Amino acid sequence: MNKSAISNFLRYFGFIFYLDQLRYYLEKVKNLESNRDFTKNHPNIVLPDDYLMYESFQLNYRKYYFEGMESAKWLIQLLEAHVDLKNKKILDWGCGPGRIIRHLPELTHRQCEYYATDYNKNSIEWCSQNLPYISFNCNTIHANLPYLDDSMDIIYGISIITHLSEKSHYSWYRELFRILKPGGILLLTTQGDNFCVKLSDLETANFREGKLVIRGKVKEGHRTYSAFHPPEFMKTLLSNGIILEHKVYKPELGKSLPQDVWIIKKPC
Repeated sequence: MNKSAISNFLRYFGFIFYLDQLRYYLEKVKNLESNRDFTKNHPNIVLPDDYLMYESFQLNYRKYYFEGMESAKWLIQLLEAHVDLKNKKILDWGCGPGRIIRHLPELTHRQCEYYATDYNKNSIEWCSQNLPYISFNCNTIHANLPYLDDSMDIIYGISIITHLSEKSHYSWYRELFRILKPGGILLLTTQGDNFCVKLSDLETANFREGKLVIRGKVKEGHRTYSAFHPPEFMKTLLSNGIILEHKVYKPELGKSLPQDVWIIKKPC
């Protein structure tokens, strides 16, 4: 039985969440020494609780902070190809415990307004108490944000629709488009062709037919809820926007599979 079959078996019988809990504790033990060294060497860097970090990324303090900074620089580089990052309203949709958004004010010299939203109230509470220069909001899994129509210049969601149902893909995309200004930029990452190696034969067949592949049977939005995105599906989803870029990165040995990047402009 291959990994995809085992994963689907555990998911079907409701064991996948418990397996993920076990993985959390194993990661905690695995990274114990390196995390202790990090807190000793960087006493002034505030960090979220371990499970908040793990749920949204990995339980590795160095990766959370320094790779979060590198991800923020990468994001800025992608955005600056299409928009000047001055006097803009920027929204991090699905910010988690602030891995990326915490770095943006400094990296953009506080020349913008920074907003972030997430459905995890514990993450938002921690971010609100510890990360300055950013306005945080706690949303629900339902597509309903408190921002006005046409109010955001830039919205990004890094590995967020990867944890949503097909219905939520459409409802959240409509909501994000609602609050995006005409001419504004939306950046999303997805599990594209690189992730076919993780799929079963049936899932691969559906993916190749352009169908969104969903692995559910757990709470929607949780890290164990997973969606895989063929380009045909994404083009349909984004059909009312202007697709400026679809970037596909080559996998690198020893690193996690890279997600696709979609950059969309809202027509003026």
